[in-house]
Amino acid sequence: MDAEPDLPDDVKNLRTVPVGLGARSYDIIIGGGLLTHAGALIARHHGTSKCAIVTDANVAGFHLDALTSSLGDACPLAGTITLNAGEATKCFSELASLSERLLELGVERGDVVIAFGGGVIGDLAGFAASILRRGVNFVQIPTSLLAQVDSSVGGKTGINTPQGKNLIGAFYQPRLVIADTDVLETLPERQFRAGYAEMAKYGLLGDAGFFNWLEKNWKNVFSGGALLAQAIETCCKAKVAIVEEDEHEMGKRALLNLGHTFGHALEGFAGYSDRLLHGEAISIGMALAFEYSNEMELCKGQDAQRAIRHLEAVGLPTNIGQIPGGTPTSSQLMDLMAQDKKVQAGVLTLILARGIGEAFIERGVDQANLKDFLTRKCSEK
Repeated sequence: MDAEPDLPDDVKNLRTVPVGLGARSYDIIIGGGLLTHAGALIARHHGTSKCAIVTDANVAGFHLDALTSSLGDACPLAGTITLNAGEATKCFSELASLSERLLELGVERGDVVIAFGGGVIGDLAGFAASILRRGVNFVQIPTSLLAQVDSSVGGKTGINTPQGKNLIGAFYQPRLVIADTDVLETLPERQFRAGYAEMAKYGLLGDAGFFNWLEKNWKNVFSGGALLAQAIETCCKAKVAIVEEDEHEMGKRALLNLGHTFGHALEGFAGYSDRLLHGEAISIGMALAFEYSNEMELCKGQDAQRAIRHLEAVGLPTNIGQIPGGTPTSSQLMDLMAQDKKVQAGVLTLILARGIGEAFIERGVDQANLKDFLTRKCSEK
């Protein structure tokens, strides 16, 4: 663990995870109390730069003053753009509006767009930065657990469309990620729990030891402090190792989508709304992936049940019937899954598992078997 030098003693549980991508390398800095030092950190890593903040109304109410106060002379503020919270903001109309507003603020290529929010803000602001003047710098300051452990790292940016989730976007790396664990204290419990689904994912897909640790320590992770910072660091290191090997998801990086083909389809059915949060959809999706793996005799039943029991223990949904306001048909899910980014020549790819910590890429999934499986799962309550 590398520590960021020369930060005051009020920063707790400090740790740094480097992302090695040649000229596009950057650091993920994790710790409590980092927000009040954001300006100094951006200047240290990027030099003195004019900054424009993109945030949402919820985050702004709690934390915007602290961020703007931290920028000071090192990062002159061009302005702040506050958007509506929620997945519905990740759309073409909001992308167009945000891009024009950033231009109105005078953002130039050498300036910095700060994505200050959860996964929605990070994805949208990052995509806007990638196309603004053919690419301006951006910094991720994630404020949700989901964003701190997953979406702020690795350079995936994008928006949703009626056809599916994140189908329009770009690989565009940030210049820095600042993950202040203290801001998670204002996160609603449901949002924190949904973010934990992505944390559990890293154990389920490739680190059985980490999953064992989460089973024993998840309550302390929910309480914050050193174990929360440790868990975030573990997830970031796991993702970084995969991204460094396969930045543009031509192979191994697809493993990070464990549960996501199912989950994104469920999100699409729910209209990308608060009816089903991303992490909740991914929790159901991971349960389905393990159950389908077991049904195909690829995974032992006790491993599938163990994965599901842990997700249930922390209060996450694990079956389709738990979606409020009605459930989809298998045909609806199959249609939505057909738009998944891993589909090639009309052939569906799923991330399945041979056991806890043993995810693998299954290409050419038998769609008749899959539809039969989903038909049964859609009828369960």
